[in-house]
Amino acid sequence: MAKAKTSKSTSTAAKTKTTKTAAKKKVKASVEVSKAKKKKEEVQEESTDVSIEQKLIALYTLQQIDSQVDKIRIIRGELPLEVQDLEDEIVGLETRLENYRQGIESYEKSISEKQQAIKESEALITRYKEQQMNVRNNREYDSLTKEIEFQILEIQLSEKRISEFTVSFEATKTDVEDAESTLSERKNDLEIKKGELDDIVAETEKEEERLVDKSDENEKFIEDRLLKAYKRIRKNARNGLAVVQIERDACGGCFSKIPPQRHLDIRMHKKIIVCEYCGRILVDSSIAEEVKY
Repeated sequence: MAKAKTSKSTSTAAKTKTTKTAAKKKVKASVEVSKAKKKKEEVQEESTDVSIEQKLIALYTLQQIDSQVDKIRIIRGELPLEVQDLEDEIVGLETRLENYRQGIESYEKSISEKQQAIKESEALITRYKEQQMNVRNNREYDSLTKEIEFQILEIQLSEKRISEFTVSFEATKTDVEDAESTLSERKNDLEIKKGELDDIVAETEKEEERLVDKSDENEKFIEDRLLKAYKRIRKNARNGLAVVQIERDACGGCFSKIPPQRHLDIRMHKKIIVCEYCGRILVDSSIAEEVKY
């Protein structure tokens, strides 16, 4: 009986030892899992940071390329618009000249009609005077006299109209000469401006095409959501800047002051941060130094 008791006690002790060992292993395994999980989270966080930094570098690189394209187009400056304005002005002058010429033809026709009316009135006056020589009473004579007076008034009115048409005709002729002179000048200006534009385009076309191709290639490294946001901001921005560097603790686009905490967040590269005032994407000097373009 003493032996059985001793055996039972030994068995209980062994079980207790086994339980403790299993518990220790479980705790150790739990600690290892916790460490592995923490390490995995750190790796994921580090990976996310790198990813965000790469996105910022890609966006800033794209902005630098697009800014170079903008500069080339600024070199062309207002020439394309000036050429377009001259072409529009020439079309307007040609239309005006056509209207003037039609007006001159109309005045000439009106003058000719009034001259013919004067001849007809003079012929009627001559006929009425001849009829007055053969009248039988005073009433017929007075009637013919009134007809003669009426035709004299018609002649005076026609002469007045001829005088008015002649003044308008001469004024329109002067307008035609001025318009033709201006048209000739504008055509010469257009030829010069087109020549200048063609020269600039010839000089910058290859560089612009290279930059545009590089821009398209760089866009492939940026996810669609960011790229759409970039293009939207760039379209709405007056100077075409969608991604700007912080300068003197202020936004490089609208120059609004950036709070210290927000400035720190930008430097951490944890997430993409935009200006609270203008909506531009903000990067710090370290990102700008990475992009050597």
